[in-house]
Amino acid sequence: MTALPPLEEQSGESYPRSYYTATAKGAEPLPPLAGDHRCDVCIVGAGYTAVATALHLAERGYKVIVVEARRIAWGASGRNGGQLSGGQRLDPEELIALVGRERARLLWDLGEEAKALVKQRVARHAIDCDLKPGLIHAGIKPVHARAMQDHARFLRDDYGYAHIRPLAREELRALVASDLYHGGSFDSDAGHLHPLNYALGLSRAARAAGAAIHEMTPALEIVRTGGKPGIRTPNGRVTADYLVIACNGHLGKLEPRIAPIIMPINNFMLATAPLGEARARGLIANDAAVADSKYVIDYYRLSADRRLLFGGGESYRPSYPNDIAGIVRRCMLRVFPQLHDVAIDYAWGGTLAITLRRLPAFGRLDGDTFYALGFSGQGVALTTLAGKVIAEAVAGQAERFDLLASVPTPRFPGGTLLRWPSLVVGMLYYAMLDKL
Repeated sequence: MTALPPLEEQSGESYPRSYYTATAKGAEPLPPLAGDHRCDVCIVGAGYTAVATALHLAERGYKVIVVEARRIAWGASGRNGGQLSGGQRLDPEELIALVGRERARLLWDLGEEAKALVKQRVARHAIDCDLKPGLIHAGIKPVHARAMQDHARFLRDDYGYAHIRPLAREELRALVASDLYHGGSFDSDAGHLHPLNYALGLSRAARAAGAAIHEMTPALEIVRTGGKPGIRTPNGRVTADYLVIACNGHLGKLEPRIAPIIMPINNFMLATAPLGEARARGLIANDAAVADSKYVIDYYRLSADRRLLFGGGESYRPSYPNDIAGIVRRCMLRVFPQLHDVAIDYAWGGTLAITLRRLPAFGRLDGDTFYALGFSGQGVALTTLAGKVIAEAVAGQAERFDLLASVPTPRFPGGTLLRWPSLVVGMLYYAMLDKL
């Protein structure tokens, strides 16, 4: 079951109302595709993975056409928490158990390269996306805090990662004005940014490098012409040597072979009214982003204009709840009850894709069709890397893509028909554990 936005968002002709769209820079519409076209690589979707792939391919001299059903970064790429972290969605200790010590280290290194690549792209293309350093992980239970502290020591001692340090409860309380947490860790090399402006900046760089991006151009079906892959759109067709599927939570029925390994879910965010410098820094003293240890996590940070941007709550239904602001505000007040008098200026939702093991799904179909999706809440950095390794694979250097594709990504139990009720049961169980 594909999660769908509320009716007012269905046309996709404009972005849904959010703090990010209200502060977007350079979101002028791009023309839909018309007529038949031939290119080296056709990319479906225009979120992070797609525009990063287009940029890396165009820089290598490939003719690239991107088709997007709505607007650039209309989905999760333009609505997420903006947290920039390294490594993978699973900690190295968990990866070692899954893929072995050597591959776990390689995957960690790729995640660190992904984080550095985002910073390089922001600097190289002068992307105005409010990039700031620092990420705090906060444990809501003593056992969670100890695990975070042990993880920080593991990265420092075993992986030589000098940017992270454990935080005792008192140290964390000095940084985050909440009594909810028992300790955690601080990563000074991670950070946060304005996600929509980052995506728009990547898309401008891709177009400057020669890629063509067409908005309001849904891919109606994948077709093959003369043995070559391509897509059919409402007013045209694209045939290519290679096809890249980068639709993430909005894949729908486009490619049934991929759909069973991902599950679309909805996350929600709000933006408060501006707090002013003193009150904002009174909440998060070092201006870092924060993510807690709940299974359905709270994540938050300060915006450039000193609002609190707070994410909390999930839904697994095919539409958004009516009162997003109320749902997320309750999450916010559990962390910061001192904000009871603060107005909520924006509230919005977004659909992302998760995998069963919360690791991204990379793969290749029919030898000429690549996909990368299911980034499970850690997509800002890893999608940018996905674009680089897909471009490498198209150019015949597939070792790094194949490493990512070798990570097990099992199907959800029940496939596309029964994955939704199975997930709801599982998530309700973990949500109950969060409250114990």
